[in-house]
Amino acid sequence: MHPTPEAPPRPVPEKSVPLPAARRRRTALISAAAGVLLAVLWSFELVDSVIGDTVADALLGHDAKGTAISGTAAGLLFAFVSGFAGTFTACNIAMAASVGPMSQAGAPGHRHGVRSLLRPVAWLTVGMLAVAVTYGALGVLLGERLPQLSTDTVGGMPVRLIQSSVVFGLIGLALTYLGLAALGLLPDVFAARPVARVVVMGALVGGFLVGRPYPLFNKLFHWAVDTGNPAYGALAFALQSLGNILIVAALFAVLILVSRGRFLSWMASPRRAATVTGSLLVALGVFTVVYWDLRVPAIFGVGWFPTMPYN
Repeated sequence: MHPTPEAPPRPVPEKSVPLPAARRRRTALISAAAGVLLAVLWSFELVDSVIGDTVADALLGHDAKGTAISGTAAGLLFAFVSGFAGTFTACNIAMAASVGPMSQAGAPGHRHGVRSLLRPVAWLTVGMLAVAVTYGALGVLLGERLPQLSTDTVGGMPVRLIQSSVVFGLIGLALTYLGLAALGLLPDVFAARPVARVVVMGALVGGFLVGRPYPLFNKLFHWAVDTGNPAYGALAFALQSLGNILIVAALFAVLILVSRGRFLSWMASPRRAATVTGSLLVALGVFTVVYWDLRVPAIFGVGWFPTMPYN
């Protein structure tokens, strides 16, 4: 009687195999380095003036900066258009990191359907609008008392940019933490709650308005305060934020529709999801901190930061 041969060990499913610690650390370091490099190479004149102003002028049909907002309807249209035009500015580009978390929050069992597209975008929008609407209403009530609308300077640096540095510094740290957590290098409070991660991402995107110094947004903010109506401020800021995420939402839709849902299936792998989500969040989180807390103050003589010939 021959002994029964031992069965070969079963392969361990990929979802139960975490990324090796060395690879996680290497991914985080490379992503952080990419964020620093982006902060050095970033051309605010290109994205703010050449791209942003050109897009806004074309969509509005007039000089967006130089033409006064003529009424409520014009103001609300200006809010959405200026938000869309400011998609790629330094005070908004970090929202591109939301693609990773959104891909993990699709409707279970509907990876090829419309729900797989609408559900994560809806949750992102919920978090974003909660902050944008609240700040829009409060902004009108507080008006010129907000540092964001001040024309004063402290130590040569505009007060409104000090607010930007503080707000974006905190948001950048939050994004970096979420990225390191996604890579498994820090505790991940959203490990079993991907929808909550998307809602928080939306809240951080809405928080961009709290620090945004973009000239077209500044013009919108002053118009909203001049109306004296908190409801207008809330609606204008909501439209500004919706304009901010339009391209990212469209990109997410294209990825799903063109791949016929295979993008979400590809991202269903925990190892891939961790790498993609963590890399984006760390890179753009570090960029946000370095750009707003090191590069911007250096422009006004606070510290030093390398500059490019085109800036």
